[in-house]
Amino acid sequence: MYGYSVQLVNICAIDVDVLGPYCRNMIVDSIARHSESELWQAADRHLLSYTGFGGFSPEIIVSAQGSYIVSAAGRRILDFTSGQMSAVLGHSHPEVVATVRRSMETLNHLFSGMMSPPVIELAQRLADSLPSPLEQVLLLTTGAESNEAAIRLAKLVTGKHEIVSFSRSWHGMSQAAVSATYSSGRRGYGPAAPGNYALPTPDGYRPDFRTPEGDLDWRRQLDFGFDLIDAQSVGALAACIVEPVLSSGGVIDLPPGYLVALQRKCHERGMLLIVDEAQTGLCRTGMWCAFERDGITPDILTLSKTLGAGLPVAAVVTTGDIGRMARERGFLFFTTHVSDPLAASVGLTVIDVLQREQLDIRAAQNGALLSDGLRRLAERYPVIGDVRGRGMLVGVEFVSDRTTKHSAERLGTEITARCLQLGLHMNIVQLPGLSSIIRMAPPLTATADELQLGLEIFDQALGELTADLS
Repeated sequence: MYGYSVQLVNICAIDVDVLGPYCRNMIVDSIARHSESELWQAADRHLLSYTGFGGFSPEIIVSAQGSYIVSAAGRRILDFTSGQMSAVLGHSHPEVVATVRRSMETLNHLFSGMMSPPVIELAQRLADSLPSPLEQVLLLTTGAESNEAAIRLAKLVTGKHEIVSFSRSWHGMSQAAVSATYSSGRRGYGPAAPGNYALPTPDGYRPDFRTPEGDLDWRRQLDFGFDLIDAQSVGALAACIVEPVLSSGGVIDLPPGYLVALQRKCHERGMLLIVDEAQTGLCRTGMWCAFERDGITPDILTLSKTLGAGLPVAAVVTTGDIGRMARERGFLFFTTHVSDPLAASVGLTVIDVLQREQLDIRAAQNGALLSDGLRRLAERYPVIGDVRGRGMLVGVEFVSDRTTKHSAERLGTEITARCLQLGLHMNIVQLPGLSSIIRMAPPLTATADELQLGLEIFDQALGELTADLS
């Protein structure tokens, strides 16, 4: 087992070049005026809880740099979630900081019907980076918003309203997006949008349809799913929206060839295929976009987290034909921050860094390093039932027994908490029935040494919490 001693830093040594003296002084003054317990008391009184039943992480964070975040107690914590799976270039990347500063000084926000050079250039750069015929772009702020716009676009263009998504999907919390989300958040909020149907999730670790060898028979499962959808449909199937790797749904990687077969099913029914790459797009899986592995091109692509590298930037990308049809029919998605120049400038900087530093290749290499390390740990710890994912999006599932695959949800929660105490932040999937699954999504800029350190901390936590099980 590897040992690890928590490193401390001086809060007053926060990088002035990153935060600027004004922001630095605000943080230092806040810590000076209020103890951490007073800050938590204020949070409990004034912040509406929004995380479901999981609550907030037990750390107040005052700064972040590269692969680390720093708590109010002065602890440096290795961030294996990239913030909310967004800070793909690490925290406070100097080029992003410089872009934000420059945009704030020159052009940051306009009337939504006005155009600016950064918006036009980002649309062109995105189109150039994607396979034909994806060429028309709508720039927004969040993944939920881009999925909302994509679903609205599909309904207008097809003239239909029924939407299909996976039974463990997560596409956002706005109305159309949450109606297409089945992993959580459906109970207690009244009716979902009419015409939403669930497709069985192709989970290779827990197959419901099996081949004679015991593997997932995803072709038979897909046929079964669409037989049920056809039976329920009123003849108005508009689109199917899926992630290539279901992230919040348990880090489920679609089997090779699945997207090809799914697109064929959709087009046979006059449906559009929407691929949600908010978390997987732009290098995280070791490719520019995850759908490219299967050799398909979606009708509509949604991007978000990775495009902003920690800032709220999102995009819908579709074909010229769909774009022209939408314009003829008066497509309306007019929001306060659509086509904001600040967001577009950040997106341009992110693409510059991703392409210049070939972070798709680096994500594939470092992702293999991370996954291989986790599989070596699985050889020593029987509680690790599965290691899965693609590139720098990796899931670890804990089980009480590898034969029965009975989930060890309590252990997942305890491992996550202990790793945080030791200086590693990971994201347990805080959805009903999925808290035995840990999701790791380090920054694409993380070094091999940082990944190794994360593995050592994970090893130590596993050793401590499973010692009485051996």
